[in-house]
Amino acid sequence: MTKILIDGVEHDLDPTLTMLQACEAVGKEIPRFCYHERLSIAGNCRMCLIEVKMGGRPGPKPVASCAQQLRDLPPVKEGQPLHELVTNSAIVKKAREGVMEFLLLNHPLDCPICDQGGECDLQDQAMAYGMDHSRFSENKRAVPDKYLGPLIKTIMTRCIHCTRCIRFAAEVAGVDELGAIGRGEDMEITTYLEHAMASELSGNVIDLCPVGALTSKPYAFTARPWELRKTETIDVMDALGSNIRVDARGREVMRILPRNHDDVNEEWISDKSRFIWDGLRRQRLDTPYVRKNGKLAKASWGEAFAAIAAKVRATKPERMAALVGDLAPMEAVMALKDLMVALGVPNLDCRQDGAAIGLGPREGYLFNTRLGDIEDADAILLIGCNPRTEAPVLNARLRKAWLKHDAKILRLGAPADLTYPVMELGDDPAILRKSSGSEFARILKDAKRPALILGMGALTRGDGAAILKAAVTLGGETGMIGPGGEGGWNGFNVLHTAAARVGALDLGFLPAESGRDIFGIVQGIGEHAIDFVYLLGVDEIDMALMGNAFVVYQGSHGDRGAERADVILPGAAYTEQSGIYMNTEGRAQRANRAVFPPGEAKEDWAILRALSDVLGKRLPYDDLIALRKKLVLEVPHVAVLDKAPETPAPDAALWREIGAAGPIDGGQKLTDAIADFYLTNPIARASATMAECSRLHLGGGLKAAAE
Repeated sequence: MTKILIDGVEHDLDPTLTMLQACEAVGKEIPRFCYHERLSIAGNCRMCLIEVKMGGRPGPKPVASCAQQLRDLPPVKEGQPLHELVTNSAIVKKAREGVMEFLLLNHPLDCPICDQGGECDLQDQAMAYGMDHSRFSENKRAVPDKYLGPLIKTIMTRCIHCTRCIRFAAEVAGVDELGAIGRGEDMEITTYLEHAMASELSGNVIDLCPVGALTSKPYAFTARPWELRKTETIDVMDALGSNIRVDARGREVMRILPRNHDDVNEEWISDKSRFIWDGLRRQRLDTPYVRKNGKLAKASWGEAFAAIAAKVRATKPERMAALVGDLAPMEAVMALKDLMVALGVPNLDCRQDGAAIGLGPREGYLFNTRLGDIEDADAILLIGCNPRTEAPVLNARLRKAWLKHDAKILRLGAPADLTYPVMELGDDPAILRKSSGSEFARILKDAKRPALILGMGALTRGDGAAILKAAVTLGGETGMIGPGGEGGWNGFNVLHTAAARVGALDLGFLPAESGRDIFGIVQGIGEHAIDFVYLLGVDEIDMALMGNAFVVYQGSHGDRGAERADVILPGAAYTEQSGIYMNTEGRAQRANRAVFPPGEAKEDWAILRALSDVLGKRLPYDDLIALRKKLVLEVPHVAVLDKAPETPAPDAALWREIGAAGPIDGGQKLTDAIADFYLTNPIARASATMAECSRLHLGGGLKAAAE
C-alpha cells in the first residue's frame, strides 16, 4: 500500500491505482472524456488534470491523472513530506477551464436538437468545469458524417476525439474497423471504406460516446430522456440474463440500455438486446382468436376458453401434450405445469430444439464456471457452439481471457471468426472419444484452469446425449471436474440459447415416467396418438409437424405458432410482465414490467390461472405473490435472487449420471445452433431494425449499403 495525501488528507491506497482512481476511491470527482474503466488508457482529452505536489513542492504543470499510477511517483525519503494530489486548486481549475475551452472551439451548438441532450457528458462537465464565455471568433470546422450501419447515427462535427469508440471496437468487440485519419484539427474517426460495423456489440459505442457524435439511429428524434419512465429489468434475447434498463413513454418502449453487472454482462449488451424494441409493438396479438371453418376469427376470452375446454373434455390426458418456448418466465412455466399435472397430462417438454439435457444433476445443464470467472480460464474448448452469435457478451469475456493471459481457445465445430485466435479441431464430434493422447487433450490437461463450453449445436443432435457424456468424460480426464479440479474450479459449462430453458428444467417441465418428449410428441401427432398440444410461446419448431392436432398457442406475437393455432391466447412480452428468469449459470433474476400489454392481452400466468377455472382444475394461487411462494417451495434456490450457485463438490459419482452412453455419429458434422443472430425469436422477427441488420450482415450488404 502507498501512503499519499489527497487534498490534504492522508490515505493508504493500492499503488497500482491510477491517480484518477485513487482520487475517486476517496470520494473526489475527477472529470474525464477519454478515460473508461474497461478500456485501455489513451490520455488524450486532458480533462482529468490534477496538481501533484511531490515532497510538498508543487510540480511544474498539472498532470493527466488517468495516465499515471501511484507507484510511478518517486519514493518518499525519510523526513520528507508525503506526496499530495490536489484536485481543487486554482491551478487545476484554470487548467480544466482551458481544456474545456479547447474542446468547445469546434463543437457545434447542437444541444437543442441533439439526441444526447440531457445525458451528455460534455454538457454536464462544461457546466461544472467550463467558463461562462468564449474567446473563439473563427469559423468552426465541419466534418462529413460517416456510415456505420443501420444502428449508429453519426454527426462527426461533434466528435472530440476521445477515441473511446476506437478502443472499444479493437479491444472489446475485436473488430478493428474504427480508426482515426488525419492529425490535429483534420483528425476524423471513420471505418475502413465507411461500411457498417460487423460486430454484434457495435451499439455499445453509443453509450461510450461522451458527446452526441454517435447516437442511436432507430431512436433518433423520438424522445427526450426526461420524458421516459425507466425500469430496471432483465434481457431475454439470449440466456446470459444481461441486466438492462427499459425506457418507456406511455405504453410504448422507446429504447433499451444496459445496466452494469460485473458478474454477468459488465456494462455491455448485444445489438439484438439493445435494438429489439421496435419489434415489441409490431405483429402483436391483442385479442383471442378461435379457428372457425378453417379461418382464425376474433373471439372473447370466454369463447376461447370454452373452445379449449370442449377439446380437453373430449381428449384423454395421455393424448394431450404441452411445450414451453424460449422466452417464458418461470411463473408461467410453473402455472402450465401445475395445470397439466392436474389434468393428468404426461407429455411435457421445455426443449423445443430437442436438446439432450435435463436428466441427472443440475450441474449437467449449467454454466458452472460462472460468467465472470471464465476470464480466468487458460485453456477453453468450445464444442458445437459459436459464442459470438449465441452470447456476444460472453464472447467478449473469452476475448478478454485471450488478451489477459493468452488463453488457448480450441473449437470443435464449423469454422467461424470469433474475434480471437482459435485452434480449429474440425467438425467431427467423434474425436471426443479419441481424445487420449491428442494435442488438444494435452493442452487442456496441462492448463491450470481448463474449461469447456458445450453448445446447443452439439446437444440438439440425435447423438447429443452421447456427446454430453463424452464431454463429461473429457472434463474428468483433464481436471476440469472431479478430483482433479483445483481450488473449487469447475470448467464444465453448457451454454444455453434460450432464456427460459434453465428455469423450466429446474421446474422439471419434462416428460413424466410414461410421457413423451418433443420427438415423441411430434411422432405421436403423426401417428394420431396426440390430439391436443398447448404451446406456451413455442415458435421455433416446424409447425407442419403439428399435423391435425388441436393447437392452442399462447404468446405475444403473430409468429409461426399463432399461424398454425386453432385457439390463440394473447400473452405479454418480457417487458410487459414481471417474471423470474434463470440464466445459463443458474442465477435467478427478476424481470420487471415496464409497460402494459396491448389490447386484451394478459400476463402469461394469469391466462393459465383463468383457464384452470374453466377446466375445473383451479390453480392454488390468485396473485403473483402466492404463485412465487409456491415457486420457492418447488425450487428453493429461486428465493435468493442474483446469486450464482456454489461450485459443486468434486464428486465423480455425481458427474457419472450426466449424459448417456451411445455411439457418436462422426458422419454428421457439427453445426452452429444459430444461423441468423438477428432473427432468433418472434420479437426479433417482428423488428424492422433486426430485419435490416440481417439483410446487411448475411446478405453481403455491409459495403453495398454505403455505396
